[in-house]
Amino acid sequence: MNAPLAGVTVVAMEQAVAAPMCTRVLADFGARVIKVENPNGGDFARDYDDVVNGPGGLAAHFVWCNRGKESVTLNTKSPAGLDLLHRLLDRADAFVSNLAPGSTARMGIAAADLAQHHPNVIPVEIDGYGPGVPISHKRAYDLLVQAESGSCAITGYPGMPAKPGPAMADFTTGLYAAISILALLFARRAHPDGVPAPSVELSLFDVMTDVMGYALTYTQHSGIDQQPLGVGSPAVAPYGAFPTRDGQTVVLGTTNDREWQRVAREIIGRPDLADDPRFATNAGRCAHREILDDAIGTWCARHEIVAG
Repeated sequence: MNAPLAGVTVVAMEQAVAAPMCTRVLADFGARVIKVENPNGGDFARDYDDVVNGPGGLAAHFVWCNRGKESVTLNTKSPAGLDLLHRLLDRADAFVSNLAPGSTARMGIAAADLAQHHPNVIPVEIDGYGPGVPISHKRAYDLLVQAESGSCAITGYPGMPAKPGPAMADFTTGLYAAISILALLFARRAHPDGVPAPSVELSLFDVMTDVMGYALTYTQHSGIDQQPLGVGSPAVAPYGAFPTRDGQTVVLGTTNDREWQRVAREIIGRPDLADDPRFATNAGRCAHREILDDAIGTWCARHEIVAG
């Protein structure tokens, strides 16, 4: 009962990663999360694989996103199932969904419906592209949105774009949704006025556009498209991964002038680089990153990683 969200109830009609990640965060903080699933197999992420607990077990994605929740199956196409859903919403503080576009409206549980019948419920709807745009009706997937937003274009190596390993669009949208709910719960407690709870509409594409903010700002003001640099960074240098003599890898990066001076003087023993005016600022180091990468790579290639 000491958890920050103890006493908060969240009803979720969710699938895959985005909405389940949102409600998992709320459950981690102590909220009671009731996951409403389709009686015909439930959340399809259950069947991505069966690696958890061996053959026939649960999928890794499902276990990752759904800890700490309760689950119930409801046939919301039947009057009895829909009635039970409304009874759950009567006691809920928030309702989270990421169903196919238009699904909540067809069931009569879209934001406008909740404002009328369950005014205390914070409605949170996650979709692919957001309402009011020509492709609002289309479903979206993490890979698709990462490619469309430009995330893949700045990941990998020049001429070899790649998708970031984690499901960036999905879980980032889930985190944004959880933050939105926390903010509205705080506002409700600070200013209880009986007004229907504001609704939250989040799209994977909008969130990934926000995540791409640095790259878009860089391009807008420089006129240069950001290029992928492997594990390096276009914003700071030196920064990257370097092989050692024993075949392992050192990840080394600096984020300010003081760190660069320490790396140059105390680690790789190159005071000449520390004193070189070309490398006095981060902008200069970025402009000449190849020289610094070569110096650090040469030093790493002469050394081994010592454990302990």
